Order: sequence, then C-alpha cells, then structure tokens
Amino acid sequence: MKYLLYLLIFFSANTLAQDYKTQLATHRDSYKKDFTTDKHSPIKEADLANLQFYDADSTYQVNADAEILANQLTFQMPTFDGARQAYVKYALIKFALKGKPYHLHIYKNVSFSNVPSLVDYLFLPFTDDTNNTETYGGGRYIDLKTGDIKNGKVVVDFNKAYNPYCAYSDGYQCPMPPEENNLKLKAEAGEKKFTGEKKHRQ
Repeated sequence: MKYLLYLLIFFSANTLAQDYKTQLATHRDSYKKDFTTDKHSPIKEADLANLQFYDADSTYQVNADAEILANQLTFQMPTFDGARQAYVKYALIKFALKGKPYHLHIYKNVSFSNVPSLVDYLFLPFTDDTNNTETYGGGRYIDLKTGDIKNGKVVVDFNKAYNPYCAYSDGYQCPMPPEENNLKLKAEAGEKKFTGEKKHRQ
C-alpha cells in the first residue's frame, strides 16, 4: 500500500514538473515573438537564436509574503543612460529560496498611473551573483500586476526574469535595480546573457 502511495506521489510530481516546463516554454515562445512585433525592439528575427535561458526550475517559483506599502514618497530611479524615472515603492516581499530567507521591493512607475493599459503594472528589478558572468551585468526584471498580490501573498517566478533592452543595445532608458534589490545568491533561473553582438541604436 505504501509502495502504491509512493508511486502516485512520484508520478503526480513528475506530471506537475512536465506541465510547468510546458507552460514556461509557451511563455518564452511568446516572449520571443514580442521582440519581432515591437517596432522599438532591439532584437530581430535573426537575433532570437542568441537569446539564452536557464532550464526550467520550479523551485525558483516562490510564494512570497507581500506587504503593500502606504504613503511612500516618489523617488528617481536612475537608468543606464544617465536619465531618471519616477517610481514609488509599492510592496515589500519576503520569501525563502534555496532554504534561506530573502526580501525584495516591488515598484510602481509613477508615469504609468495615467496610462490605462499600464495602470496596474508593477516592476521587480533585481541583481544577483550571476551578473557579469552568466547573466547581464546590469541585472534583470520581472513583471507583475497589482492583481497578482492577493491576501498578502504573491507568486514570483524567477524563471520569467528577463533582460532589459540595454542588454542588447545602447540607446534605451533601462532602470537600474536599486541596491536594496540585490539578492545574495546565484539566481540560476530566467534569461541568461545575450550571446549576440551588442547593437547601437540609430
């Protein structure tokens, strides 16, 4: 009886892992397609082969405690080209990864408050110990929405971490992840370094 129960648990876990890999593959296909349909994109069809990713790893999909932060002052987040963009801290999230506790801040772009299609967009930029070696030196981003935070919880999937446009080309205003969002570990999930030649935007 215990053996049958073990088999059921094993096959159930294996099925869930396969389903997750399929879902992530679909997400990445859509991510690549967006480059070819965005007229402002630095990536063209021929460049897609130079987009590299870590293998799917569901342990990097974390259930985080989320505290929405009230009465936050607007601050200027620097961009890699020397400009600045207005943001507010929206939430503080706490989670466990690889058996250790971590925390990050989620931000909201002030200018998006006047854009109906972007009013619920949240921004999670971060750096980690893979930067400059396996991943882009300037850090990576994760997209979220206000509705993703429910009852003080939010799912954050580092497998969906992606590079800013500045990883592929100069001439873009890409926010620099604040120092408070540095993860003291190797986040081996999501997008890796671009293997193509960096472009120069006209």
